Amino acid sequence: MIVMKFGGSSVANASRIRHVAGIVKTQLSKKPVLVLSAMGDTTDHLLEAAKLALEQGKVEIKNIEKLHLETAKTLKLPAAQKEITVLLGELTRLLSGIALIRELTPRTKDYLVSFGERLSVRIAAAHLKSIGMNSRAFDAFELGFISDSNYTQAELLKESWDLIPEKILPQIKGNVLPVVTGFIAKDQKGSITTLGRGGSDLSATMIAAACRAEEVQVWKDVDGILTADPRIVKNARPVQHITYDEAAELAYFGAQVLHPRAMQPCMKTGTPVLVKNSYNIEAPGTRIEQTSASAKKAPPVRAITSKHKVTLVDIVSTRMLGQHGFLAEVFSVFAKFGISIDMVATSEVSVSLTLDTAYDLAEVKKELNKVASVEVKTGKAIVSIIGNVKRSSEILARTFKICQLIGIPV
Repeated sequence: MIVMKFGGSSVANASRIRHVAGIVKTQLSKKPVLVLSAMGDTTDHLLEAAKLALEQGKVEIKNIEKLHLETAKTLKLPAAQKEITVLLGELTRLLSGIALIRELTPRTKDYLVSFGERLSVRIAAAHLKSIGMNSRAFDAFELGFISDSNYTQAELLKESWDLIPEKILPQIKGNVLPVVTGFIAKDQKGSITTLGRGGSDLSATMIAAACRAEEVQVWKDVDGILTADPRIVKNARPVQHITYDEAAELAYFGAQVLHPRAMQPCMKTGTPVLVKNSYNIEAPGTRIEQTSASAKKAPPVRAITSKHKVTLVDIVSTRMLGQHGFLAEVFSVFAKFGISIDMVATSEVSVSLTLDTAYDLAEVKKELNKVASVEVKTGKAIVSIIGNVKRSSEILARTFKICQLIGIPV
């Protein structure tokens, strides 16, 4: 079996769903499981509807209703139209409750945004069935997706590893094509949860890893992982093979194609991930696996990525050289204020670190000033060069030479 995941832009309307059905049809012999995101901008529209209910007490779902009912009508799916109408009624009642009590808890927010995925799988499954595939729509929580209760960024529980294959493999053996919601699960109390950043991709990789699939295909609107950001480097090209570690580094430092947490299940089982473009199916895409078969032939640098709006914090100890506990104190201050640190460079008496977003550092600085002098610099960028570690001296020599030529101090 394989797992095929399609993002929101890939299933944005009736013509895109037809196109996806064509892609799936070519892979039927591989026994696919489909994982889908919400259609187009549905998640944004759901959040806008919640804001309107919360702030103005109004219930408005015209955008969501129009997109889904018109898509079902265009694809000639009367049964799906009925299912959609039932779900839209449930959504209206939820928004009426939010409008009435003027409160949106994280738990309610997760319930609210789950409607996007739940609507999209019902339309897609009905369309696949109408053109001769034995498809069936599933909410992920029907197929063993059990999470903790950390609403809006829930983590899957270890029980899911056993429950998912237990529920999905009999469907595959029965020649059913499961069409599964990405991004959502249920906690042990039965409340719907969402899996946070990269959640839909994580749903797909979790199914693939737990069911020991041949591969997971993540269909996006780009040709794969590129050598650089195409908005900055016009001749950026796809990287055909890359390791999990290289892909994770790229994602941590600016590349938006695949979130690092989405790769974790596949890293655990060695399941290959193939990133493909649903708008350009002829492009070979990028294959991510444990070790790259082409590593020996590869150039020293795989890809370059950058991250902007970075804050740099320089902390120098005001105590004697060799004073123990300095680093522990520094990091405990950041932990106390819930600030996530990106990169760290240390010596015995100093530490420089970067922060992903513009946190308010006034209180942090006050605490750190008890043991160190602190300098905060904003508006910085991190440029990451992902390449062959064995050739790092060569890569750095060439990099610093270029920085010197264009007058950039490192």
